[in-house]
Amino acid sequence: MAVGVEEEVKSLANFLGSPAYKVTTQGEIKVPQLHTGNGKTLTGLATISKFLARSSPSGGAKLLGTTPEDQAEIAQWLEYRVTIVDRSVEKKDAQAMLKELNSYLLDKVYFLGFHFSLADLIMYHGLHPVMCRLSFFEKQQYQNVSRWFDQVQHYPGVQQHLPQLVFLRNTLYTSSDH
Repeated sequence: MAVGVEEEVKSLANFLGSPAYKVTTQGEIKVPQLHTGNGKTLTGLATISKFLARSSPSGGAKLLGTTPEDQAEIAQWLEYRVTIVDRSVEKKDAQAMLKELNSYLLDKVYFLGFHFSLADLIMYHGLHPVMCRLSFFEKQQYQNVSRWFDQVQHYPGVQQHLPQLVFLRNTLYTSSDH
């Protein structure tokens, strides 16, 4: 179930306790635009996400990181989401991306290590359609991504309208089974 970027921005605003801003898309590639209500229009998923987190009445600014390094790393993952994840339409591209993410998440609970951040929230929404298409065998091949994804989908308030994906805790396939 692919979710449109408009719905994703609304989910993010809901998660952060932000007001219900008007969200539209621009152009053929559906770049999100958020209309703030005071005549301003913000364009782009990363820009909108950071705005919503910073202006969140429920303390969403903490999701942006507390150090300049954390903030830069979050910005890096927001860019990765837009430039890599959203463009990994072909199976071979998705596999390459998942392999890279699987290596990165080897020793991490979340993208910033041990702290849930805006990067996790945005990457979860971007990876949801990719993970939906994976078989149990394929999910098992990307065990670090699968572990991270399952952790994030159970984080309070994240899942919302997206269907919960099932991950098995027991190994079903050995390398010789498939």
